[in-house]
Amino acid sequence: MDINLFREEKGNNPEIIRESQRRRFANVEIVDEIIKHDKEWRQCQFKVDSFRKEFNKLNKEVAQLKIAKAEATEIIQQTEKNKQDATAREVEVREAFATLQAKLLTVGNLVHDSVPFDKDEANNLVIKLFGEKRFSTPDLKLKNHVDLVELLGIADTKRGADIAGGRGYFLKGFGVRLNQALINFALDSLEDRGFTPLQPPFFMKRDVMAKCAQLAQFDEELYKMTGEGDDKFLIATAEQPLCAYHRNQTIHPTELPKRYAGYSTCFRKEAGSHGRDTLGIFRVHQFEKVEQFCITSPNDSWAMLEEMLKNSEEFYQALKIPYRVVSVVSGALNDAAAKKYDLEGWFPASETYRELVSCSNCTDYQSRRLDIRYGQNKSNEKTKQYVHMLNSTLTATERTICCILENYQREDGVDIPEVLQPYMGGKKFMPFKR
Repeated sequence: MDINLFREEKGNNPEIIRESQRRRFANVEIVDEIIKHDKEWRQCQFKVDSFRKEFNKLNKEVAQLKIAKAEATEIIQQTEKNKQDATAREVEVREAFATLQAKLLTVGNLVHDSVPFDKDEANNLVIKLFGEKRFSTPDLKLKNHVDLVELLGIADTKRGADIAGGRGYFLKGFGVRLNQALINFALDSLEDRGFTPLQPPFFMKRDVMAKCAQLAQFDEELYKMTGEGDDKFLIATAEQPLCAYHRNQTIHPTELPKRYAGYSTCFRKEAGSHGRDTLGIFRVHQFEKVEQFCITSPNDSWAMLEEMLKNSEEFYQALKIPYRVVSVVSGALNDAAAKKYDLEGWFPASETYRELVSCSNCTDYQSRRLDIRYGQNKSNEKTKQYVHMLNSTLTATERTICCILENYQREDGVDIPEVLQPYMGGKKFMPFKR
């Protein structure tokens, strides 16, 4: 968060931040704590600056006395004391600033006015429906994706769990081909829309990851790598390394928007999902994902959010998957998101919608941490602006496969979506093997 937003003397209204925290059902008192620590830090900084001015003044007097060959012992002693006092105050400044920054990191992005106010995701606002939902009939009782994976033999979860532990799996045969087909179709779709494909590193240094992920993610989501050197963490999404791709840069307005299609394997501990979706390949520790990641000027991010959502919708429309789009309630937003849409695919066996896509506008929340500025001149600290950053799933392939299986199943197997057939050697059907 921009610290200036907490400063009334700068013409800002901290009540806006308090209201945003209330809408998140988050700590409101933290706003006043930050205001208090900000004042303490600035007071300490003012004292240090005063000591430095006095130190420079005394140094000049000493120099003049030495030129005049006059007695300077007393002033030299004052200079030394001034230097010691300044050093002590600088420690206070660093400690005060560290405390302030730690508090700032706990405040979420400002929630957009259009976000529905609620704590329970069950009350997400449905804004769009697409497709005709399929249901079981007297002639065909629809199977769930766990059973379909087994019947098709496209994944071996037993051997996967034996080797990798819970939620481990091998993709096999048609499973591998279907996975790759989704990846290639997704990348082609985004390239056709002006996106640049990027395949990022699968791990990040701790200090960089800390600027791209929430603190809770380190415990619940991220795998830490062991070994010599800096701590590193496996990525949970391509969004994380893409977020840092332009760190410490100033991006000229003529270079925007930037559209990236991030393709990566993702790794998640899923500690917060213990006991949920333990069977099959819907919720796993390792999966592939194609991610939209866009960088815009501060004025263009809301139009880009709608564009990215449209891209995701057209992807699932091409797959002919029934879905709904919801605006996620304020209490369920992650700290970085000012607004988030979810696209939820229809799973006919359980007769429910489940999340396939998450699409967020993080405005300048991440770019401030990563010092990714907008404009022509990085040196102008008073008028500096930051780019806006947005992310959206196009496909998390294992999860999309589950949705395809349920919607395309027949009595003796599963049809392959027409748009994926060219990526699978023209094959149109996957027969049951069991």
